[in-house]
This record gives sequence, structure tokens and C-alpha cells, in this order.
Amino acid sequence: MSAIYLLLLLAPLVSAQTYHWGPCPNPKVQPNFKLQQYLGKWYEIERLPASFERGKCIEANYAVRKDSTIQVLNSGFYKGKVEATEGTAVIPDPREPAKLGVGFSYFAPYGTYWVVTTDYTSLTVVYSCTDILRLFHFDYAWILGRSRFLPAETVRYAKELLIKEGVDLSKMTATDQTGCKDN
Repeated sequence: MSAIYLLLLLAPLVSAQTYHWGPCPNPKVQPNFKLQQYLGKWYEIERLPASFERGKCIEANYAVRKDSTIQVLNSGFYKGKVEATEGTAVIPDPREPAKLGVGFSYFAPYGTYWVVTTDYTSLTVVYSCTDILRLFHFDYAWILGRSRFLPAETVRYAKELLIKEGVDLSKMTATDQTGCKDN
């Protein structure tokens, strides 16, 4: 009975997410991940739906803070104005530096932020998943670029990589990066 209540409580979130039955996939991540090369600005090219993201001209900036945590500054243009959200990323296990934890609230645990692949200069593919009692999970995936637009073959490569790792991309959509001004 408690599982039914949990599903009812989560129902409003489910409509804006990509969810699937069963536990999260466990994709391979970038070997020998180099955080210093990853830092800086990335533009969102495509994503799976997420209730916390909306608008156009979405970008993320990563920088190391004095306390060694990573500042995550996400911004986008929505309803005529720039919206920005600041969070914190950490590397919970130094043996797996491509498996980061990211949080945007002091009251919630870190969510997964796994760098599946990156060349550091043009493309990165990120996967995140929230597992609910191994009964179902919410998927998030992003294709990011160092520029607002990537060649179609690069996007296709990124999608094929995620599909090969067991991620369903049927709801993935392109992010509008037209008419954007750099901050």
C-alpha cells in the first residue's frame, strides 16, 4: 500500500520527466576524467525533459571554489528574462572522478551527474538517474557543446552512445539556442 502512496505523491513530477520501470542503467563513464579541462562554459544542445529546466539559450558554467567544491551556474532565457540557478558539485569518489554528485538545495541529497564522454573542447554527454526503490527511475541526459550549435553527426554520435548504454532517448529534444546573447 505504501508504494501506491509513493507513486501518487510522485505523479505530478512524472509528467515532466522521463521515467521507466526498473532500476537505473549503469553507463560507462569517461575514463581518466580531467576536471580542470572540463571546467568553464557548456551550452545545452539536447536534453531529456526535466521539470527543473525550461526556456531557451540554456548554458552551464563550472568553476572550482576555494573549498574545492564545484560551482554549477545554470542559466537560460525564459518568459523574457534570464533565469539562473546556482548549485554545487562534488566528486564523491576520487577513483571515479567522472561520477559527480550535483545539488541545488541544502535540503536534498546530491543527484548523479555522470560524464559519459567528453573531448573537453567541443562535446560532452552527461547522464543522471534517480532510482525509486528499484521499481522505477527518472532519466536525465544532456548533450552539451562548447558552442551553441554542434554538427549533426556529432549529435548523432552522442545519441548513439547513450542508446548503446541503455538510455531511452525517445523523448529527447533540441534546446533552442537561436537569438541568444552571450553573458
